[in-house]
Amino acid sequence: MIMMVGLAGCLSPQEQAEPPKSQERRTPVVMFLGDSYSVGVKPVTASTSYAAETARILRWQVIIGGEGGTGLVSPGRHGNTFSLLFDEHLSWRPTPDMVIISGGHNDFPYPPSLVGMATRQLIQKVAARWPTVKIVLIGPIWGGDPIPEMLPIRDAMQAVAQELRVPFVDPLAEQWFTGKKAKNTGNASRFILKDGVHPTELGHRYMADRLASDLRKLGLADPTGAVAQPSPKPGGN
Repeated sequence: MIMMVGLAGCLSPQEQAEPPKSQERRTPVVMFLGDSYSVGVKPVTASTSYAAETARILRWQVIIGGEGGTGLVSPGRHGNTFSLLFDEHLSWRPTPDMVIISGGHNDFPYPPSLVGMATRQLIQKVAARWPTVKIVLIGPIWGGDPIPEMLPIRDAMQAVAQELRVPFVDPLAEQWFTGKKAKNTGNASRFILKDGVHPTELGHRYMADRLASDLRKLGLADPTGAVAQPSPKPGGN
């Protein structure tokens, strides 16, 4: 017979009066799914991209999936849309605390309605795979003032985010790299590579600061303890 004995009577009065210590903070696990902005373009690598830098700022464990040139509809050079990359890079892993989908940059050749439909299907796929996970959608990122075709793509993604009650971060509206504010800070020369599109390592650190600030405002800097957002409904259109 095993007897369970309470130990309260063995503690000193001082020890009994002390409140229990709070549990140590569990490191959040956050996944990014994106294009070349998330995985990096030489000399930037995934480990120095804004996704990794955001994880360093907010003390996450990060898993970065994706591929340059891809998008919600754009198949890139290897025929991989975000949906296929999610299956290959992320879906088989244990449940994370949060998934951040960042894209749209490469989708401007496609109709906004098609991008919106693909956005909806991807968010619902993630929600169906991990019903308790928090999801954040980041709209298109552009290394300067965006081409006109980019704005309808952003609008289509934002509309789906609102429909599915998913937080939406809008780098174009926030002028991460666009408009007079960005030009006054010298982003074009210090933050963007010579290709005029992709950020330098300094640019990625700047992006991470902006994203970390947005996530703090959303209450998602620590997705293990933040108030849960309403989950998108899996399946359906």
